[in-house]
Amino acid sequence: MPTYRLHVAYDGAPYHGFARQKELTTVQGTVEDALATVLRTPVLTTGAGRTDAGVHALGQVMSFTVGAALNDLPALQRRLNALCGPTIAVLELAEAPAGFDARFSAASRTYEYAIFTRQVHDPFSRHVAWHHAPSGPGHDLDAGAMHEGAQALLGTHDFSSFGRVPEGATPVRNVLAISVERTEDLVVIRVTANAFIQQMVRSIVGTLVKVGEGDHPPGWVAEVLEAR
Repeated sequence: MPTYRLHVAYDGAPYHGFARQKELTTVQGTVEDALATVLRTPVLTTGAGRTDAGVHALGQVMSFTVGAALNDLPALQRRLNALCGPTIAVLELAEAPAGFDARFSAASRTYEYAIFTRQVHDPFSRHVAWHHAPSGPGHDLDAGAMHEGAQALLGTHDFSSFGRVPEGATPVRNVLAISVERTEDLVVIRVTANAFIQQMVRSIVGTLVKVGEGDHPPGWVAEVLEAR
């Protein structure tokens, strides 16, 4: 059976996360409903990763198989966008190599976490950034210290201290790159790994913010990692 790959972007604000859930509106469920409407048959998809409620994606990859080759993929893509828009965009629809699976074929995933640090909140960024106002003059997040501490997470480690692991699953992940950068009032934490455990990115962000606030030195991140 032929396999197809979807490259999608979405605004996660109106959804209860990516993964399909009964009686809840999710990104995966919405895309599958659109595929079923267009192809006139139920379609199950696989995603490269699962995002939580309110989390957005610039480049989520999904895959699905069908019983026969699809014709006129550009027209199919347009119909999917008409059904999924405006909060989900199908950026690309293409046939994938045999055996391709969006989850198991993915070599890495990248997450970005944006922190808006101005004293007064920005109503236009509330869905895409965490507003973290400084506690007072001179108490803004120290992105340099956060970046320094984050480097302890590079490589292959047991990340039990940074998330929840389902019974029988491994907490070992390989962080390929991690950075913390500031541009004016915006601090962006970017993490690339082979995979993530549940809540791992949010836990990393919370830990680095404690360093950025001056509550702990950069070396504390390594202590948290080893405290599992």
